[in-house]
Amino acid sequence: QVRLVESGGGLVQAGGFLRLSCAASGSIYSINAMAWYREAPEKARELVARITSAGSTNYADSVKGRFTISRDTAKSTVALQMNSLKPEDTAVYYCSADSPPYNFWGQGTQVTVSS
Repeated sequence: QVRLVESGGGLVQAGGFLRLSCAASGSIYSINAMAWYREAPEKARELVARITSAGSTNYADSVKGRFTISRDTAKSTVALQMNSLKPEDTAVYYCSADSPPYNFWGQGTQVTVSS
């Protein structure tokens, strides 16, 4: 089992920034990749950014150049630096950990960007 706890969400004006953090505990040795997803009202959950244990990253097209995912393996944390935020970034952001054959999720943190 892997437990994930997110922090860092909040309300910010368009153009501003936020930094989300996710702390993993439990069977962290089994984690291959970690990711951030988001779910906006009446929309499907979507991948925002993902980072593997080797440090490879990929991003949704909508956030490329604005968001940066990073991982501190020693501290079992993953962060998402979000710059130049837009109202369309408003969503609940979830941390995810791939631990084959399982996938674990955090409880989510709300990010609201006002125009």
